[in-house]
Amino acid sequence: MFRMSWIGWALLSAVFAAATALLAKVGVAHVDSNLAMALRTSVVVVFAWGIALALGKHGEIRDLDRRTLLFLALSGLATGMSWICYFRALQLGPASRVAPLDKLSVPLVMVFAWLLLGEKLNAYALVGGALITGGAIVMVLG
Repeated sequence: MFRMSWIGWALLSAVFAAATALLAKVGVAHVDSNLAMALRTSVVVVFAWGIALALGKHGEIRDLDRRTLLFLALSGLATGMSWICYFRALQLGPASRVAPLDKLSVPLVMVFAWLLLGEKLNAYALVGGALITGGAIVMVLG
């Protein structure tokens, strides 16, 4: 099986996230943003279950504890709320400005991971987070 580091997977995620923003912007042009999000989510559900079934991972559900299920459910709710807001923002604003603001999630994750998970922040991470924040502000104001 093909092996790739977390960096490769993260870069692929960025490419697909960029495609997501552009495709969603076009897709949401003539439909209610909530309906658009529901349709997209339905595709994601079918796709995700297709992968889980194809890889034979669906049987592992019974091994999950309540804490894991709770946090995955809460993550799903947070994703849903994020997508509702993102699709509405795409419907109202330009993708080239919505996407950078959405990426403020990166410095927010850094701060919350430090506060709640005890992850370490070094000078490089702080500068990077500040640059992402500054870049998002510049792109929105410009």
